[in-house]
Amino acid sequence: MEKRVYDEYLEILREELVPALGCTEPIAIAYGASKAREVLGCLPESIVVRCSGNIIKNVKAVIVPTTGDMKGIETSAILGAVGGQADKKLEVLGAITDEHLQLTRELLKKKICTVELIEGVSNLQIIVEEHAGADVALVEIAFSHTNIVRIERNGEVLFEKERAASKASVTDRSLLNLRDIYDFACTVDLQQVRELLTRQIDYNMAIAREGLTKNYGANVGSTILHHYGDDVRSRARAFAAAGSDARMNGCVLPVMINSGSGNQGMTVSLPIVVYAEALMKDEEQELRALTLSNLIAILQKNELGKLSAYCGAVSAAAGAGAGIAYLHGASFEVIEQTVVNTLANVSGIVCDGAKASCAAKIATSVDAAIMAYYMATESRGFQSGEGLVKKNAEETIRSYGRMGREGMRSTDVEILKIMLEP
Repeated sequence: MEKRVYDEYLEILREELVPALGCTEPIAIAYGASKAREVLGCLPESIVVRCSGNIIKNVKAVIVPTTGDMKGIETSAILGAVGGQADKKLEVLGAITDEHLQLTRELLKKKICTVELIEGVSNLQIIVEEHAGADVALVEIAFSHTNIVRIERNGEVLFEKERAASKASVTDRSLLNLRDIYDFACTVDLQQVRELLTRQIDYNMAIAREGLTKNYGANVGSTILHHYGDDVRSRARAFAAAGSDARMNGCVLPVMINSGSGNQGMTVSLPIVVYAEALMKDEEQELRALTLSNLIAILQKNELGKLSAYCGAVSAAAGAGAGIAYLHGASFEVIEQTVVNTLANVSGIVCDGAKASCAAKIATSVDAAIMAYYMATESRGFQSGEGLVKKNAEETIRSYGRMGREGMRSTDVEILKIMLEP
């Protein structure tokens, strides 16, 4: 394939597959608060956090990592200011101590943090303003979870990104397409992706095992194994769900994310690892399947945007279905049809915030992807003109992306209103 495309795909993987400790939305708030404290130079006396609706939605019901059982934007911001390490980015809370947690609880009781909804901005927007005496520090994050676009101290702008440039990824996502992704996965020099993908396997399998052996959330993963049996299809669903069980409910183990989401990072990878083991595939085949799965998920999220009312487990599972097909030696045409069949089935799952039920949505989406592959092997699939399915897989991905990005905006607003009702 063309060298420019090959090099860009490598960079896309490096940009997207990064470690994160806990759900990325509370972590992004903690990161902003930690950076603001760094700029302020001392512990703040008060904090104001202004967030877009999707941030509020995804922080409301998820446990902030390292806290055990504490939830919410206020907890995320205060803990980030008290003990966060801004240079660690999505692992900003990795060095939290019992003393940090005790101080955070005391400051929560004093209600030093207030939260405001900001509208008419990007779906991913966070402004943290910290006060101490006459001093004020402000940090603004937009478009992605660690993308700081503005820093101020006492009204003086210390750093600011030009807005048009700050929206864009460092990499050129317009180059992503299914045919090139498939060719890249088949030919990439594994030395260039081995460390990245091996870490994805190790991190995500570790948290999945944690979720299967301990009590987290609704225990979706272990429920699947107990009631559905231990065949490869059940394990693929259970491991992906168990990782989310743990991650949404306070587990301190890190995950390797995809498209800004740990749940999506686990969904694109864990079913592949389970199937590779069951089919006795070697490392090369497993890594190539993971490459395919990750990039197909990123392709879809490029159409959808980082946060929306469209559940990201669906796009991630479509990628996993493609990877499972690859492990079975499927043709490119079967892989395409697997993606289409998955989207035509479960694209209606909505995102109503990060929480315990994300694990169930992951399990459902992975199940749909497995069925989508089986259908494709028998030359069965959903055809152009049936709902949002178009004449080929590329156009179908754009169709569902448009539905999630544009068509579900009002759904997103209504979900937030309902969630904020007493």
